[in-house]
Amino acid sequence: MLEVTVEPGGSSGEEPRAFYLSGHRQEIEAMLDHWPGSGHLYLKVRVRGGAIYILRREDATGRWELRLFHGGREPPLSGA
Repeated sequence: MLEVTVEPGGSSGEEPRAFYLSGHRQEIEAMLDHWPGSGHLYLKVRVRGGAIYILRREDATGRWELRLFHGGREPPLSGA
C-alpha cells in the first residue's frame, strides 16, 4: 500500500501533493493526467527530479497503489 498526501479539490476530487515510497517522500510537481477505471481512479504525476508515476486509488477503500514508474531519463515507451 502506498501512502499519499492529498488535498480536497482538483478535477479528480483529490489533489495529490506527495507520496511515500520506500520511506522516501516524493513531492508531486504536476498532475499530468487522470482517468477513471473500473472501480479505480488513475493519476499520472511528475515528481521533483522528473520521474513520472502512475498511481491508482481504489474507489471503495481509498487505498493507493503504484502502477507504473518512469525515471525520467529517456521518453517512456508508447503503446505499452
